[in-house]
Amino acid sequence: RPGVAAADVRAAWAAAYGGERFVHLLPEGQWPTTKAVLGSNHVQLQLAVDERAGRVIVCAVLDNLTKGTAGGAVQSMNIALGLPEQAGLEQQGVAP
Repeated sequence: RPGVAAADVRAAWAAAYGGERFVHLLPEGQWPTTKAVLGSNHVQLQLAVDERAGRVIVCAVLDNLTKGTAGGAVQSMNIALGLPEQAGLEQQGVAP
């Protein structure tokens, strides 16, 4: 909404996603790259606020084969079976 400062938006997103193992709000000024998440269950987020227009611009990158249906199925199965949510999903991306 108009009048909300960029720092407030970033703080809200950090509070919302700070405890999520697979969601990473990148430091201000660092933009996500698909190379960084390729073959992983991770998603990178970055945001910018256009205060003049009263809009938040969000950029998110993920590998939809792992973070998508396949990774989601493993994550859901882990939760349903009482296993650690991250079991089998913590591998790093495959690109250097």
